[in-house]
Order: sequence, then C-alpha cells, then structure tokens
Amino acid sequence: MAFKYEKDDQNIVTLIMDMPGRSANVINEKYSLSLLDNVRKLEAEENLNGVIITSAKKTFLAGADLDMLYRQEDPKACFELVEAGKAIMRRLELIDRPVVAAINGTALGGGMELALCCNYRIVLDNPKAKFGFPEVGLGILPGGGGLARLPRLIGIEASLPLLMEGKQINVARAVENGLMDKITSSHEEMMDKARDWILNNQGCKQPWDKKGFKFPGGNAQNPKIAKILAVATIILKKTTRGNYPAPEAILRAVAEGSVADFDTASRMESRFFVSLATGKVSKNMMQALWFQLNEINSGASRPSEIELTTTTKVGVLGSGLMGHGITYVTALAGMEVIMTDATQEIADKGLSRIRSIIEGGMKRGIVTKQKMEETLNKIIATNDYAKLDGCDLIIEAVFEDRELKGKVTVQAESFMDKAGVFASNTSTIPITGLAEKSSHPECFIGIHFFSPVHKMKLVEIIKGEKTSPETLAKAFDYVRKIRKIPIVVNDSRGFYTSRVFERYTCEGMAMLYEGQNAQAIEDAGRQAGYPVGPLAVIDEINISLAAHIRGQTRKDLEAEGKEIIKGPWDPVIDLMIETVNRIGRAGSGGFYEYPEKGKKYLWSDIEKYFPLSKNQLSKEEMMDRFYFAQVVETIRCYEEGVLTSIADANIGSIFGWGFAAFKGGTLQFVNDYGVTAFRDRTKELAEKYGERFSPPKLLEEMAESGKTF
Repeated sequence: MAFKYEKDDQNIVTLIMDMPGRSANVINEKYSLSLLDNVRKLEAEENLNGVIITSAKKTFLAGADLDMLYRQEDPKACFELVEAGKAIMRRLELIDRPVVAAINGTALGGGMELALCCNYRIVLDNPKAKFGFPEVGLGILPGGGGLARLPRLIGIEASLPLLMEGKQINVARAVENGLMDKITSSHEEMMDKARDWILNNQGCKQPWDKKGFKFPGGNAQNPKIAKILAVATIILKKTTRGNYPAPEAILRAVAEGSVADFDTASRMESRFFVSLATGKVSKNMMQALWFQLNEINSGASRPSEIELTTTTKVGVLGSGLMGHGITYVTALAGMEVIMTDATQEIADKGLSRIRSIIEGGMKRGIVTKQKMEETLNKIIATNDYAKLDGCDLIIEAVFEDRELKGKVTVQAESFMDKAGVFASNTSTIPITGLAEKSSHPECFIGIHFFSPVHKMKLVEIIKGEKTSPETLAKAFDYVRKIRKIPIVVNDSRGFYTSRVFERYTCEGMAMLYEGQNAQAIEDAGRQAGYPVGPLAVIDEINISLAAHIRGQTRKDLEAEGKEIIKGPWDPVIDLMIETVNRIGRAGSGGFYEYPEKGKKYLWSDIEKYFPLSKNQLSKEEMMDRFYFAQVVETIRCYEEGVLTSIADANIGSIFGWGFAAFKGGTLQFVNDYGVTAFRDRTKELAEKYGERFSPPKLLEEMAESGKTF
C-alpha cells in the first residue's frame, strides 16, 4: 500500500505516504488505488474530526510516474485515466472535514496538486525543499487540478509565472506566494500545528466551494487580468514562436477555466493536458529531458568498476573568458582553486570578473554574502606555477593554440600531484595529440566547458586514445560535483559539440554567400528553435577566432596528409576579415553593428558585399538546412564512434548549443521526422546544396531495416 492509515484518540486520521521499494513517493496506479481505498475509509468514518496527509520519505510527493505518462498514446484512454485520478482527489476535498497537508520536503507537480486539495498547508523549514509545477519543462501542464486550483487560491497574476515558467521556489517563497500557509521548525511542531488547526476549523471548505466565491484579483473578464493575459500571449508568441504548445495551453486553460465553475475548469484542464501528453512535443521532451538526462546523471557513461573519486585542489591555467568561469564554478562547489596566468595583473583581472559574477548573483538573491566570501576564499589568483603544487586536477584553459597548450602542459605537470589528472579545455584540437606533451598520457583528458561557464550546464568530456578509466571517472565525478551535465565522447577533431555546432553557423554563412537575405536567415534560425541566429552567433564567437581554428585545422590536416575540405562559408570568412576588417563583436563589428547605447542591428553594408539573389528560399527550407546539417553530422559522429550514446547526443545538443528541445535533440529529430523520410530529405538537400547533406551509410542501413535511434 502507498499509504498508512493511522487514527488517534482525537479522531484525526493521518495518511502517511510511504511507497515501498522507492526512494520517493510518486503518483502511479498503486498510489491511486491506495488513495482511493483510504478515501473510502475516511468517508465511512462516523466520528472523524479531520485528516493529516504527510510523508515518511525525505520528500513529500515527487509527482507522476513519467513511465506511465510516457506510454499514453490514446487520447480517450488518457482522459479517462486523468479524470479518474482527479475524481479521487475531489472526493478527498469534499469529505466535509478539515484536511491538512503536513509537508516535510519537496512537493512538485502532482505533489503540489495533492497539497492544494487540502484546506491548509503546513511546511517544515527544510532548506533543500522545493515547490512548484515543473511540468511545462517536459512539454505538459499540471493535469491533476493544479491549473484549476492554484489561480483560485492565489490569483491568476501570481499563478502564471509558477505555471508557465516551471519555477521551483523554496519554503520562504512558498509561504510568501501563498502556496503554503505556515512554516514550522520541527516534524513534531508540524504535526501538532496540523492537529490544532483541524480542531479549530471544523466545517471549513475550499474557497472555490463556498457560495459567492470570487477569484483573488479577478478572473479573465476583469480588465486588469485581461490586459495581463493579452500581454502574456504576445510575449509567449515572441519567445516560443509556436514551437512549445504547453505554455500556450496553460495560458488558455487558466483564462477559460477562470470564467467557469471549478468542476468545469477541471475538465477543461484535463482536455488540454491530454492534447499535450499524447502529442509529439511532450514525448520528445520527456524522452530527452527526463529519461535520457537521468541516464546521463546516474553515470551511464562513467566506468562502473571505479569507485567514486574526490577532487580537492584544482589548478586552472588561464584567467580569461573560460579560465575565470571554470575557477568560479569549481570554488563555488567547495574546492580550492589555483588560477594562474602570465602576470599577476592579468590573474587579478580574472579574479575581479569572478567577484562581478558573484555580486550579480547576490543582487538576484541566488548567492548569499557568506557564500560569496567562502567562494572567494577558495581562490588564489597568481602567476606563480609553484602554487599548483599538490593539485589533483589541473585544467588548461589557454588560447586555442597547439604549441601554447603543449608548453603550459609541461610546465604545470611538474607541480601536479603524482596521481593527479591533467585536462584540456580545448574545443577543437584532438586530445590524443595534445597528450603527446604529457608525461602521463593515461592521465590526460579533455574537459570542454561552454561559455559563459557559470550559466551553461553542459560539459563535454573527451577520452584520448590512452586515457585510462580512472582518469575518466575522476573527470566525470568532478563535473557532477560542480553540478554540470557530463557527456562522454571519443576523440576526434572538434569532438562532438564543436564539430556539429559549427554546421549551424557555417550553413548561415553559406546562405549569405548564396545571396539569401540576412534578416531572413536569422529569423529562420530563431524559428527553428535556436537561441539566436547563426550570424549573431558567429559574431559572438568572433569571426577571427573561427578563422584561427580553421587555420589550425588545415595545418593539422596537411601535416597528417589528409584532404582539406572547403565550403561556401570560407569566402564569407575571408571577406569579413581580409576585405572589410569586421571580425565580430569583440572588434569593430561583424555581421552586426554594436552601438554603445541601444540594441545591435545588422550591418548596413551587408547586401553590398553579399548581393541578394532573385531566388529567395522559404523559411521552411532554411530551417531544414540548419536542422539537417547538424543532424547528419551527428549521425556521422555516431557512425564513427565519436558518440557512443544516443542520450549523450541528444542532451549534448540541447544543453550545449540550444538545439530544439521540442524535437528532443539531434538524434531524436530523426525518429520524430521518420527515419526513411529523413533519409529521403537528405538526398534532396544534397542534390541542391552539396555533399555535406548526403546520408551516412548508417542512416541508409537504418532506413532499410526500419530501426530508429
């Protein structure tokens, strides 16, 4: 049974959620049957004074079992399932006795919906507890009464950020927002307060079940609320571009449900929920952002035979854009960090940037003053390599130059702990080649961070040919300790993320070279779900840096006797650097102008140097080129063994450069499109635009055999 039923001498029943064999309580078939059985018992009680619902686990209730939800394909069956679960909670809500939720830990999604069924919510002051409705992040909406109850409890205006953005808040904010009613300092106090409230509030009803109930702040017909909803709709269309149906469904369900009675609003909510839960977008998002993300974080790519490692002292070589960011996240996680650079002055500038990041976090309320001091005290900024003595992990984050990286590797390794690991933060240069300068290549690995480090969640770990399992385990554990998402790939030029990501910017420049309108290129990129357009991205990276990396690649390929492949983006890079001296945002501008005041805008002379073609492509054609260029290259990475995990491919693309989460990532994109249809479309694109779109052999085989990723 999912619940224990205990009745005391005051005729108060405590329902204790304690699902056997699970670390957390979840809503599944066993939970629902057990709750129904206990509600029937409560309805049959003759002298019942009230009910307390609490948990024996560390958390209150985590939410619905996503395995069960993911399997839902038939809308009719899904609707019946949802309505059956809601009917049980409605019966609990209408037993005509006070019901109190005694919440000891995190309550998310269905956990919050159960709490909202109760007349009163008392919460334990648990600093780790989080509350909210994260469903929108998986392409669905709160379908257990959350959309019907929350706005009726705290008002539409206060509800929308929690429902549409999936924000998770702490205990204090939950009380401030009205999700919780009272904070207690101990479990005993929480239960005592629950009993007292029951005895002093006999005959209470939910606000929406009282005669004459009115929405706090007004319903959707209220002029102020109507204006808020109208503005939210405009913002939503601008930010999601219609790619994410869940926020739009939430907005509609809240608005339409607010002018109906509670039970009608609840059925509306169910219908919106079913349309999302049985649709493609939610399946893609659940597959990637729940199942595959959990697979990665649980250590599927980590050597299972190696025990958990610890990292205590980290050296970071370089205090620039990447180095100071790596130093910050490492110190924030509690490790001692030695951040080095060529001079003390440069190192101090890096420390100053770290201080600015922390101060920004303090202003937003995400970092305390105490945490700031603790973090800064963990960092030593220096130009003295001798202070690296005893580091059990050193991360090189110097300029993307093979000779420079080799030089600092030799210098730093002489001070590193004998059992330590040396890592390069290179984004393109093969790890095996860099490891040749190492005295212990088996202890050499790639740890590729993304900029800005303190905001980007992904880290790509690259195994060289000689990298040992112990080294991989240490790198993996370090990345998890700094609360990042680790994907693991094998060595190659550009690895996975850089190699595939650049297909986006290259395709944007190829279109510009062909005479496509620059604004249309940028708009197509954003419509496809990328955070910014490809020309804006290459400006941020710096066109000169792209040229430098291209030069390094050509130099290496020539030394290896390999073919140097050129593309239609190469003349664009050459023109921007050699002819017009526009190297990107860090210079005098690139494809965009960057005024000191005001927003950036496209370079006014762009059509002078890249004349418009009479043959302007449709937005859909451009979007396909962006998608297919990256997905085909991902398949090649998988075919070559650079990628060994479908989860790493999908999660790497979503968190690494913002590939469309509503498509589920690069390889899920193929499943979503249909393998055979995808193969056929690659052939069409290859005929029009070149060999880069040709279907890899693996794709051909999968199309013939009917397999999917």
